Amino acid sequence: MHGQISTVLDILMFVATCLLILAGYPVAFTLAGTAVAFAGLGWALGVFDPSFLAALPQRIFGVMTNPVLIAVPLFVFKGVMLEKSKVAIELIETMGRLFGPIRGGLGYSVTIVGALLAASTGMVGATVVTMGLLALPTMLRWGYDPKLATGSIAAAGTLGQIIPPAITLVVLGDVLATAYQKAQTDLGNFAPETVSVSDLFAGALIPGLVLSGFYIVYQAVVALVRPKSSPRAPEALGKVTLEEILTALVPPIALILCVLGSILAGIATPSEAASVGAIGTVLLGAERQDRARRWLYRLGWVALIGLIALASTVDMRLGRQVVSASQHAAIIAATVLTLVLGVAVVASLWTVWKRGVLKPVVLATTEITTMIFSIVIAATFFSLVFRGFGGEETVSAYLNDLPGGTLGAVAVVMVAMFVLGFFVDFLEISYIVVPIAAPVLLKMPMPDGSAMSPVWLGVLMAVNLQTSFMHPPFGVALFYLRGVAPKEVKTTDIYIGIIPFVVIQLFSLFVLWWWPSLATWLPRVIYGTGAG
Repeated sequence: MHGQISTVLDILMFVATCLLILAGYPVAFTLAGTAVAFAGLGWALGVFDPSFLAALPQRIFGVMTNPVLIAVPLFVFKGVMLEKSKVAIELIETMGRLFGPIRGGLGYSVTIVGALLAASTGMVGATVVTMGLLALPTMLRWGYDPKLATGSIAAAGTLGQIIPPAITLVVLGDVLATAYQKAQTDLGNFAPETVSVSDLFAGALIPGLVLSGFYIVYQAVVALVRPKSSPRAPEALGKVTLEEILTALVPPIALILCVLGSILAGIATPSEAASVGAIGTVLLGAERQDRARRWLYRLGWVALIGLIALASTVDMRLGRQVVSASQHAAIIAATVLTLVLGVAVVASLWTVWKRGVLKPVVLATTEITTMIFSIVIAATFFSLVFRGFGGEETVSAYLNDLPGGTLGAVAVVMVAMFVLGFFVDFLEISYIVVPIAAPVLLKMPMPDGSAMSPVWLGVLMAVNLQTSFMHPPFGVALFYLRGVAPKEVKTTDIYIGIIPFVVIQLFSLFVLWWWPSLATWLPRVIYGTGAG
């Protein structure tokens, strides 16, 4: 009898949480408040042991000291700072002129810029707003179909949630690492290989680029079938020079190589690479604000890249062993480069502060980071109470009884996440659904008897969550685009325009389903065989 009551309370707690979120209550307070209310109810009915809550302070402390989550505020800072600089503006204008003579070229440039900004910022809002303000009016002025134009911009903006270093991947990487460790422990493996955010970054890179390619293929087909919807650029626009191309492309590519390259090469952890990205965006922001001292900021970039190169080639860790001459030289060079970088960073911070850029960036970073960590802590409380009711056993029994075995269970979870994406943000799904379902799925064998790859499951979830940014009625990308779109663009144009791109996202999910190697090949090549 007690078991039946616990199961009912589990289901009611999940349903109540979803209803309260849909009613507009703050997510963090909803998760924590629902957990408190049902814990009290379960205690009163004698089906919940309050000693479960004794683990809450330790879990909160674990969240606050989690080295992986340190990357979140740094990546947020990087994205907001890039939004305030003119890097994206120059990139959009230059790529538009480069591809403009081709029919549908501005659509291609929007996708390419979206992919570059995704790998630079990892934030949807910054990319959609920037391209909505700059590219959308140009596309409409050239005669683009408003539906195609808005759909292309919204889709390109959401690439920031699948192309690393996306915040979605950081969150999923942290959650899946815990889920995989728990699944392996339940299977009797008490020394499992770890799953890191770096594994997920490597796994998501190829699917993200493939998805970008699908967008461009669709735009090319539309330009061929409906040429009036994707006209060429006016000849009066002029040709773009090589210097303009390099000026626009080099900064974001350098940032991508410093951040993503250092992670994939094993030089830096995601948190360390995020700090490199934050420093790089400060240098870029200052360079765009103060042209007179551009040489100093570029010198800072040289020093930054030089430090990364030294770290990748020379072991400068000092111990009791004899230090070679090459290490001595590397240490001296690193000291000089650090001093140069320090001067450039101090000058950059002073410049962006005096120009009124730093303060709004710091405030926005604080607000977004506070929101994220509030949800993380509240979700930790929610999952603790859910497990106290035996919810994990309920979910495990349900998924194991589904027809189709492991793939049937994965399909049901994917459908549930897709449907929830219409109403709930990706963070809530990541911290409510994934911790409940992932440990169960990762214990289930694949049809060929092999273990399920946590990287494949994580990338599959990331592609699925990406669609939530374009789901009506609450898609975040739709809200951002509606807020900056010209008045002549109807809301229905935006909602209809994103439909083909959501279909493409689902098609890419299907491709990844049938070809898991798209997600597992690169981690295996970079890090060797293992969990990835």
